[in-house]
Amino acid sequence: MPLAEELLGFAPVDLGAAALVGIIVLLVLRGRLVPRRQLEDLRADRDRQLEDLRAERDTWREAHAVSEEARREAQDQAGELLELSRTAGYFFATLPRAAREVSKRADVDQAPAPPS
Repeated sequence: MPLAEELLGFAPVDLGAAALVGIIVLLVLRGRLVPRRQLEDLRADRDRQLEDLRAERDTWREAHAVSEEARREAQDQAGELLELSRTAGYFFATLPRAAREVSKRADVDQAPAPPS
């Protein structure tokens, strides 16, 4: 028994031309068999959609790279500002102590010198 007969349960040769045309018509009506031009149009549409998606993907990739660069720069600036705020905090914390020392020196300097 040939393979086609085994799979289908009948010999395709026994169908005849009318059955073959009927199968082709069924395939066309169900959309399984389409003209070459329609297939090429579908492929061209798919290719255009893929190109659009690739362009959009590349745009998002570039936007992400720019965003990451801006984030890194902002993080670096925040680190610099933190260091400057620590320095300013230390300066303002020591300012009253320095003012007391200056005023003590001024008091000492204004004392009348003993006559010699």
